[in-house]
Amino acid sequence: MATSLHDSVQIELLKHVKTVYQSTQTLPEDLLSALHFVYKAPLLQALDLVDNKSVTRITCPAGRIAFQVQGSSGIPYTCLPSSNFCTCQYYSFTVLKRKDVNLCKHVLAVMLSCAMGACLEQEVTNDLLAKILTPECTEVEKRP
Repeated sequence: MATSLHDSVQIELLKHVKTVYQSTQTLPEDLLSALHFVYKAPLLQALDLVDNKSVTRITCPAGRIAFQVQGSSGIPYTCLPSSNFCTCQYYSFTVLKRKDVNLCKHVLAVMLSCAMGACLEQEVTNDLLAKILTPECTEVEKRP
């Protein structure tokens, strides 16, 4: 039940971000405080990614949607916010393995960019989006 409540709080908070940002083009301090309370550590880095226009919404003719976030290191990370998924190492280790937080700065940047209408838009072919969504296997896990 706590997860459901947390999800509801996130949804309502992002709706409020959208409403406030559309009318004022800024996020007031009380809203930033609420965002920090809910999202904690990744918030400032996510806002920096939003400010730097690092989030691109990628669509294809088949109607599929993915997001790419140009990370602070210059590496593009693919995000699927519907599942809070990201291809970054922080997501793999801190979100999935350690379960310290439930999302990384890239997924949060996508959520905030969408709420603020700040995503860049790019349409690609179905094949290219499929390639973007297919993880590259760069290392084979060795098993004893």
